[in-house]
Amino acid sequence: MKLTTLSVLFISLSLCVSASAGAVVKPAPLVSIPTHDNFFNSIAKHCGKAFEGKVVFDNDPSPAFDDKLVMHVRKCSEEQLQIPFHVGPDSSRTWIITKTGSGLSLKHDHRHNDGSDDSLTMYGGHTVDAGYNQVQSFPADQYSKELFTQSGIPQSNGNTWQMFIYEEKFTYRMVREGREFRVDFDLSKPIETPTAPWGYSDENSQ
Repeated sequence: MKLTTLSVLFISLSLCVSASAGAVVKPAPLVSIPTHDNFFNSIAKHCGKAFEGKVVFDNDPSPAFDDKLVMHVRKCSEEQLQIPFHVGPDSSRTWIITKTGSGLSLKHDHRHNDGSDDSLTMYGGHTVDAGYNQVQSFPADQYSKELFTQSGIPQSNGNTWQMFIYEEKFTYRMVREGREFRVDFDLSKPIETPTAPWGYSDENSQ
């Protein structure tokens, strides 16, 4: 049987498609460095546990933090940690740490009681250096700076958030020129886990 040029081309294309169908398609790797991984993993090992904390420094005290303070390492994956920060009955805050492929991102997810977004939400920053196994810093990103300016609090453009993780202590710190706020949590004494933060469901924890 004589094959035309068109037939040969068709057969060649069919073979290429068949070969491609059997190939393994891999996503691009999510690269990271040891200090970021070690910091992330040190928090993740407490997944499912909650801890009580206290304000240890605040140079502009607010009654908003006079209630019981609880952090809950609630949901963990290989790429993201979700950590609600409860202040008494106020469950509006969740810290979200994400591996981005170029470092770690910290976002503050703020919700209303009905689960809707607060007008000031998802602000935070991204690591700009290696940091340390126990400490990472997150200077405010551009989205946050524009949000703060639009919200009438441009002084927050200079915010840097820091997190420290040691064997028996976790620290959340916010610092900028003339302002510092710090909360320490006792990791040696897990407490009863709280209900899901506003806008989340207990069905999707961990």
